[in-house]
Amino acid sequence: MKKWYELFPKNTGLSLYVWIIFCLLPFYFIFKSSSKIEILIGLLMVILFFTAYRLSFLLSNKYVYIWVIIQMIISGVMTILFGYVYFALFLAFFIGNIVQKPVFITLYIVHSVTTIATILVGFFVQTELFIPQIPYLTITLIGVILLPITIYLRNKREELEQLLDVANQKLASFAIIEERERIARDLHDTLGQKLSLIGLKSDLASKVVATDPEQTKSELEDINRTARTALKEVRELVSHMRTIKLVDELVRIKQMLTAANISVQINGSAVLKETPLLTENVLSMCLKEAITNVVKHSQATQCEIDIDQTDEQLMIRIRDDGVGIYSQNNTLDGHGIRGMKERLEFMNGQLMINEDNGTTLSISIPRVVLNNF
Repeated sequence: MKKWYELFPKNTGLSLYVWIIFCLLPFYFIFKSSSKIEILIGLLMVILFFTAYRLSFLLSNKYVYIWVIIQMIISGVMTILFGYVYFALFLAFFIGNIVQKPVFITLYIVHSVTTIATILVGFFVQTELFIPQIPYLTITLIGVILLPITIYLRNKREELEQLLDVANQKLASFAIIEERERIARDLHDTLGQKLSLIGLKSDLASKVVATDPEQTKSELEDINRTARTALKEVRELVSHMRTIKLVDELVRIKQMLTAANISVQINGSAVLKETPLLTENVLSMCLKEAITNVVKHSQATQCEIDIDQTDEQLMIRIRDDGVGIYSQNNTLDGHGIRGMKERLEFMNGQLMINEDNGTTLSISIPRVVLNNF
């Protein structure tokens, strides 16, 4: 359900100004009446309708349907007495946002039938009012029939997309866990035996250092050879790990931004100097997540990526001219930003967010850390 304070429906195919006109039109139809009592009745019904409409979004229990029925009655009375049928569009929007399929179908049928019936009755009661409105009444009937179905199907599609995103995130988490376990097994198989051997050789050397210098020297040489062999195997293991190069990632990012009609400008070299594969992999993943947020949430038209390499740190800035990250629902608390922070914390890096005519994400890793990995 939409929030109760969203009086004017969004993404219905009609402009906001059209909905404002629908809110003001009933007063025009009411004041056309000559009787003061009818005017008073009409004003009370308008106030009651918008009150019930607001409560319909606010409440989430069975009473919400009571208010919907009240709105249907008011819409019918306004149609018959004053020739104003356009409250039916507000009801059509609300019914389209109902999640439960049986309730949606029931209210959709009831609303469609009552709207058609009241218009037919209105033609006999207020013929002079209805004949000039025939084109608008036709559009209203089409809206009453198609608008709820369109909104209902759109909401279902968005719900399925959210479920798909959650499933993809879980699969990604499982893949990360599986990769960590694989790396742990490989490291254990590679280093476990040799580190144990180094430990034994060190203990033996410490015991004979005073009594047998030649054996001590031999043990130390064995320790040195074993350590070098272990280091070589670790390097081979790391070199065979699947990594994401920043240069390759930038190619995919350009394609993604171009497909989203967002112009992109890249400043600086994507060839990182003296940067370990693990660090470049983390930076590439963070950059990919940041651009995904730009495409999905920012509504931006331009994006600029700066790659700055100094002796102290490596920094990547992503700037866009969008609506701002703090205006995006749950973006700061989402898996993307949190995942970026967790990856950078592993490298003692930082993620900074600034809003000034858009959003700027700054990703930085100290050079002292880069040299230690």
